[in-house]
Amino acid sequence: MFGFLAIRMPAVRIDGPRVYVRPPRRGDERQWVHLRRISKDFLVPWEPTWPSDAATPAAYRRRYRRFCEDWRTRAAFAFFVFDQDSDELLGGITLSNVRRGVSQSGSIGYWMGEPHAGKGYMTEAVALLLYFAFETLGLYRVEAACLPHNEASRRLLRKLGFKEEGIARRYLCINGRWQDHMTHAILRDDPRPSVVSRATSLYA
Repeated sequence: MFGFLAIRMPAVRIDGPRVYVRPPRRGDERQWVHLRRISKDFLVPWEPTWPSDAATPAAYRRRYRRFCEDWRTRAAFAFFVFDQDSDELLGGITLSNVRRGVSQSGSIGYWMGEPHAGKGYMTEAVALLLYFAFETLGLYRVEAACLPHNEASRRLLRKLGFKEEGIARRYLCINGRWQDHMTHAILRDDPRPSVVSRATSLYA
């Protein structure tokens, strides 16, 4: 318990017109547990198999420790997505598998709570994360993958300037089955929407 309380996240916040993203905090536990619980049936088909305690305070604390360690080692960068007006938690987005050297690339994954899906929030959040990836971390390439029948996610990525690159066979184990994924990528110098209105305390 005391180790959990001692963990700190960097003070990063990137604002868009309707949403902002920042790293998770200890105090987000209640909102996260509630949103994941009410969104379970909506999220299960698109995510790795949920453990029995997937939407509990204990699960949040495990994730939070991993988020903090990933930020510390720069292996991955987890953000939560919030409504600008209400500060309500809407979903999450992560830049993971960050490679340096000759690659300078990373991969994004995201989830949206069921009450907030289909309203354009995640499109804006991904655009904010791309700003972080390219302008703050200096990456050159960001990749994303989604199930071929996930038309909403494919439309989102196309709207932001990602290009479809092909099918990766049995790419990820989703909902208990190894499934093919459509792969996408965007480069730093590709056109993309500019939605950032403010970026504070950027992580260097």
